Amino acid sequence: MNNLLKRSLTGIIYVAVILAGTMIHPAIFALVFLPLMVVTQLEFYILMKNGDFNPQKIIGLVTGGLLFAACYFAARKIIPFQFCLLIFPFLIIILLSEVLRKKENSLQNNFITISGFIYVAIPFALLNFIVFPGFPENSQFYPWILTGLFFIIWIYDSMAYLIGSKFGKHKMCERISPNKSWEGLIGGAVFAVIMGILNAVIFQSLSVTVWIVTAALVVLFGTFGDLFESKIKRELKIKDSGNILPGHGGFLDRLDSLLFVIPVIYVWLILGGNIS
Repeated sequence: MNNLLKRSLTGIIYVAVILAGTMIHPAIFALVFLPLMVVTQLEFYILMKNGDFNPQKIIGLVTGGLLFAACYFAARKIIPFQFCLLIFPFLIIILLSEVLRKKENSLQNNFITISGFIYVAIPFALLNFIVFPGFPENSQFYPWILTGLFFIIWIYDSMAYLIGSKFGKHKMCERISPNKSWEGLIGGAVFAVIMGILNAVIFQSLSVTVWIVTAALVVLFGTFGDLFESKIKRELKIKDSGNILPGHGGFLDRLDSLLFVIPVIYVWLILGGNIS
């Protein structure tokens, strides 16, 4: 099987799983995105271990998983939201347990462990409040905002790559990501805005203006997220975060944009009164 076919099949399966997890049922959402969060956070820790750090993988993953689960059940009004606050004692446990480990550079190890939690687990946990946008008043599952967000991210990434490959002459940040160009960024941004407008027509959940601003935020912070992960891999001299997705690398490679986009979009939707 040649690389293009392998990459295409992997991409189709990946998109199908993400959309199934987003659109079908709240239980399917949790069954897809909780393991996805755990694998992505684990990839980050393994990446850091290749850089001679020693993050506490197990307690970091447990803390991230508990946060996601608590936010999910709180958003569904199965448990009070206050249960989400129980995550803070686990962060203290991370700090204290490092003292008991016979590892050097405990300060750096603590920082890396908690960074994985902040970088990966918190954005994934916030997804719960985007698919349950009526929280705390109601627990109705409404997946279309997140679905539209994925459409914008995928269109932006795909068109930025295609246009940049064909017409890219002016490098955007060659030292970090030599393949990114201003032409690709601008071309991808145009298609992201078009997708935002189409989302307003297809889903009719948010206004055209809200979707256009959302698309602009995806372009800006999605690019930052991509550059951030590229910077990490370049400093560690690693090509991909993993090999679980043939032809695509790891889940962290595929979700680096989303991790920066989700907190920003969540705040934007809250401040705009578009979700509770």
